[in-house]
Amino acid sequence: MTTGVRRRMGVDERRQQLIGVALELFSHRSPDDVSIDEIAAAAGISRPLVYHYFPGKQSLYEAALGRAADELAGRFLEAHEGPLGARLLRVMGRFFDFVEEHGPGFAALMRGGPAGGSSTADVLIDGVRQAAYEQIIAHLDVSTPPARLELVVRSWVSLAESTALLWLDGRRIPRAELELQLVHDFAALAAVSAAYDQEMAGIVLRVFAQEPADGPFGDLLTRLSVLAPAAPAVPPQRLSQG
Repeated sequence: MTTGVRRRMGVDERRQQLIGVALELFSHRSPDDVSIDEIAAAAGISRPLVYHYFPGKQSLYEAALGRAADELAGRFLEAHEGPLGARLLRVMGRFFDFVEEHGPGFAALMRGGPAGGSSTADVLIDGVRQAAYEQIIAHLDVSTPPARLELVVRSWVSLAESTALLWLDGRRIPRAELELQLVHDFAALAAVSAAYDQEMAGIVLRVFAQEPADGPFGDLLTRLSVLAPAAPAVPPQRLSQG
């Protein structure tokens, strides 16, 4: 029987290999359920050698988390071309691609990692959320976001995260529907905020004016119009009180 010759790796190359192996394992199972022995076996090295590069599973998990966080943040990158609704829909498609690819690993990532938590993990996750926020603000072409706009965008980023986590538990709603619904959610959050603030109204009207009737935002208006005839009339006295 012949055996292959194991290629020697440099320190950085071996560390990157271990991070990739760990990320793959963490993507299919919770980090709590993955052992150092499994990581070593998947990498084709001994358990002591894993500890030569990483002091423990937590440090290896955080390194894998860092790579996943960078990849996830990159899913929000989108060319500033075309209507906003179509851009957001493409972003949501890439976001759910990541969710599907990493499954349980995504859930563990967004919930802070293995039991006991990790301040490093929390910082990395917050970095993903901040990167997503900054990307959306850039798409809205607003240099100094008003307080209500910041609230809308950060709320929407959190909504996308929680929606993906819930979807993973059974996937009872078609993914494509959720992607479109999240784009509609952004428009709805922005529109409600615009009803309370003139500056927000100006931003929303500018964005909506650039949307085609057959785009995601136009689709939302069509869906809402079906509900309009069935909506109860608001008494005039209620309107005057508003």
